[in-house]
Amino acid sequence: MHAIRFVIEDICFAERDVTLRLPFRFGGATVKACPQAYARARIRLENGRTATGCAAEMMIPKWFDKRPELTQEQNFAQLREALSLAREAYVSDAGPDTAWGHFARHYRAVHDTAARRGLPPLAASYGPALVDRAVFDAVCHALGASFAAALSANAAGMRLPGSGLADDLLDFDLDAFLAAHPASLAGRRIAARHTVGLADALAEPSPDAPADGLPASLAQASARYGHRHFKLKLGGDAAADVRRLAEIVPVIRDVMDLVTLDGNEQYCDAAHLAEFLDRLDRDPSVTPLVARLAFIEQPLARAQTLESDVSALSPRVPLLIDESDATLDAFPRARAMGYTGVSSKSCKGFYKSVLNAARCAVWTRDIGRTYFLSGEDLTMQAGLGVQQDLALAGWLGLAHVERNGHHYVNGLAAAPQAEQQGLLAGFPTLYEHSDGAARLRINGGLIDLSGLDCAGFATGVADGHISWDAMRSVY
Repeated sequence: MHAIRFVIEDICFAERDVTLRLPFRFGGATVKACPQAYARARIRLENGRTATGCAAEMMIPKWFDKRPELTQEQNFAQLREALSLAREAYVSDAGPDTAWGHFARHYRAVHDTAARRGLPPLAASYGPALVDRAVFDAVCHALGASFAAALSANAAGMRLPGSGLADDLLDFDLDAFLAAHPASLAGRRIAARHTVGLADALAEPSPDAPADGLPASLAQASARYGHRHFKLKLGGDAAADVRRLAEIVPVIRDVMDLVTLDGNEQYCDAAHLAEFLDRLDRDPSVTPLVARLAFIEQPLARAQTLESDVSALSPRVPLLIDESDATLDAFPRARAMGYTGVSSKSCKGFYKSVLNAARCAVWTRDIGRTYFLSGEDLTMQAGLGVQQDLALAGWLGLAHVERNGHHYVNGLAAAPQAEQQGLLAGFPTLYEHSDGAARLRINGGLIDLSGLDCAGFATGVADGHISWDAMRSVY
């Protein structure tokens, strides 16, 4: 298998509205509904053959840009603009290149144009992230290969010299690094790390919980899915956060193997974060949780993160960046401030995840301190979104990945029956039909990734089993 060159003939987008069955509160935002964007790309190889690929991603508001003066509709408009910028750049270039080559050629121009239009870097990354997945899906279909096999063989054509990107890895043997990863996901399972939002009921469902047969509390979710890994949201008030964690401990004490905490940029500075850690250490009611705490994610605001030294705190608990990881150079900058972890999140681009995984390998080897990558979620939905994110997490070798789309949304209940049946038939170990809809299958807290060892970027078929005519084509 080798990297193929091609031109990108067309990219189109569609949307489907997603309504949450439970409100999802993180940081200062509460999400009850939002669109999911779909991308479809057509490429033409140098021999004249064509191939198509697709991808999907939620348009979660108040995450890419948290400025309080912006409405959720304005946040959606930002992401649509990011998609349009990526399409304009990729399609306007008539020169053939590899999948990585198309990304690398336009990376800086897309971000520069986005900045001039007032889009923050994290929102700007959304467009290429979705387009790159659709393009690589087309590449995999053209080669008749799975995502894992194609990426391990560097069918994307990733080459750092001359790209001007990730210059800190210029001397790194990227081909060998890619080849060391699994070319197959057969037999691979990954733990689903269950998200507990700030508005989530704990021991018992709230009186207004939906009567749809699905879990409506942390206790019910743990019982149904067998979760042993948990991600708990923080609100930024040290005392209130410790009290909330103390309420959570009795609910999951007997089942938790691993816990992560997510600050979602809510702590105002390192001193405030230190106060929170001090309270954790002093309160015996959270001792069982602290004993299983793996890391704290994005405790400080994204801009402050890359300017404030937290080296004095990181020995107490590993710190990971997420919202601050907006550009390809963010992780090296965060490392200089004392951070040792970075999130893998499809909405930020799968090439970034690969490069950051390489950095973790290099730094851990050369510095003698553990640097790590963690799989985080953007409320990924059953279908293209969750399939591609799981395939990436599986290829990276992650032991667990945050999953919350199956909890806050009633599976594929809103999708046409034909789409649900196509996914059930195409991915029988990944999905199940229960409570009236097709949904992600989680047994014993684990997700079986074997079915993602299929043609394409975890799509199986060129149209991704998606009912494209049932969505609105808007841009």
